[in-house]
Amino acid sequence: MTDPKSIKRGLGRGLSALMADIAVVDDPATNRPERERVTLPIEQITANPNQPRRNFDPEALNELAASLRSRGVLQPLIVRPHPRDKDLYEIVAGERRWRAAQMAQLHELPVIIREFSDTEMLEVAIIENIQRADLNAIEEAASFKQLMERFGHTQERLAEALNKSRSHIANLLRLLNLPQPVQELVKEGRLTAGHARALVTAPNPEHLARKVIEKGLSVRETEDMVRKLAQGEASEAPRPRKPKAEAGDSDTRALEDDLSANLRMRVQIRHAGMDGGQVIITYKDLDQLDKLCQLLGGH
Repeated sequence: MTDPKSIKRGLGRGLSALMADIAVVDDPATNRPERERVTLPIEQITANPNQPRRNFDPEALNELAASLRSRGVLQPLIVRPHPRDKDLYEIVAGERRWRAAQMAQLHELPVIIREFSDTEMLEVAIIENIQRADLNAIEEAASFKQLMERFGHTQERLAEALNKSRSHIANLLRLLNLPQPVQELVKEGRLTAGHARALVTAPNPEHLARKVIEKGLSVRETEDMVRKLAQGEASEAPRPRKPKAEAGDSDTRALEDDLSANLRMRVQIRHAGMDGGQVIITYKDLDQLDKLCQLLGGH
């Protein structure tokens, strides 16, 4: 990752849109000290104890260490003064480079020193991880969720700041509804995000995930399998008794037409008088289901 100024440039409105209260670039109007570029002994640099990224691929670290031995550290780490030890600095962004530098037995590292609060530090660390290309879908989804729950960001704001589509963010967040064993299969790379997304609405996603892996099914084949299972269950379920026609049927049909036009999905209303009724919405594919979930969730 490059320094925050580069992040901001690469993301369009980027961090300035996502973190409106954080002065990422030097701003004379703020009370923050200006950014300072220095070289620090590696033993004065410590990891962020709240680093959201927990897994560092050993093979990738070895490759990076070899690169650092031959070329040195081209991109400075971003650090802040340690809150409890005046002689140390905590990593805000660049822990992977720091770990690889230790493996390469480097003695000092270039850094940018900034004043960050605990909250700002966590937010920058999460966003830095999202920008990394090697995050798996579950890690990325967990980062989105953390930004939304802890810092109040909406899907729209994340999509704009991170140059990602709203549907991409929504689809990844849905993966967190899968059972933990299925999520682990995605983390391990045994199941792709596309396969996992197809299993979100399945009745037994863990069993089906194993079946997908055993048979080497494609995403399309997985979607077909889930669809056939859903259709099979629907055909076996007893059909609800259709209520007798009432005087207001023409009004009901008009309401069905209006809702269908607005949602662009088939809507059926089964009114049972004083006993209430049902509203049945039929979606064609996962994209329509995602849109419906967003509408019902108020996003």
